[in-house]
Amino acid sequence: MNKLSRFRTPCAVSALCMAALLAGGCASPSYTVTPEMQARAASENPAPPKDDEFPSPDSAKWKQGAFPSLDALRTMRTGMGKDQVRELLGFPHFSEGLGGVREWNYIFHFRTGAGPEYITCQYMVRFNADVLTNGMYWKGPGCADLLRPTRAAATPVAARPAAAATRTTLGADGLFRFDGRSLSDLLPEGRRRLDELAGDIRGSAGPVESIRITGHTDRFGTTAYNQALSLARAETVRDYLVRSGVPAQAIQVQGKGESEPKVQCAQTAKRAELIDCLAPNRRVEIEVFVR
Repeated sequence: MNKLSRFRTPCAVSALCMAALLAGGCASPSYTVTPEMQARAASENPAPPKDDEFPSPDSAKWKQGAFPSLDALRTMRTGMGKDQVRELLGFPHFSEGLGGVREWNYIFHFRTGAGPEYITCQYMVRFNADVLTNGMYWKGPGCADLLRPTRAAATPVAARPAAAATRTTLGADGLFRFDGRSLSDLLPEGRRRLDELAGDIRGSAGPVESIRITGHTDRFGTTAYNQALSLARAETVRDYLVRSGVPAQAIQVQGKGESEPKVQCAQTAKRAELIDCLAPNRRVEIEVFVR
């Protein structure tokens, strides 16, 4: 190795490191996301950006953009960390800066179904002070419609009978570890119940028209926290069913927090007794509509 190559090597390494930082919008080491942080992100509701706040595509670092997974885009929610966003969407396509990065921008392409034709959309992800997502935005109203499941035009036919609905209620205490909400928090008994439910849905006598999953909590905790917890649990049940072969496009999720209790319990000095009494309120309801 000559003297020049000895001096060049650290410079080359530094350049590569700088490029990685710019590509990742200052990709910092992973950090822990707490339920309180997620609840904060869900309650912020910042004003959406105007069209002129999106960067020009000509300034993109990766000008070719990408063809994203629609399922990945549908998975995006408030309260997600940068590691989770990067896992779903990849690195941002613009050089977002080095410090305090609160915004990632992407150029996404979507096939039209007419040969090689596609349309191009810009997508922005914004982060709050906790570096969690608190807003996801499309430039132009038509792009957001691309995430909605497509339905074939209905052919005029005789009126069909109303879809038959079956409701399954799963107690959250048997589904998740205490205060849990993610796939890793599912208990063995909860996974068994969801496996059975997925099998029943796949084996339905008629076509599944829609599935509605609703999360509920008890009254412990703040309203914002309970709302975020109930929605996160409903989304986890959806993700598990999809992994088990249930069609994702049929599923709708919602969180009701503490707003629809099944039981009312008198205040008692013994917290453990009150927690047991309120157990029916901590639940996930799955309604399956079959033709």
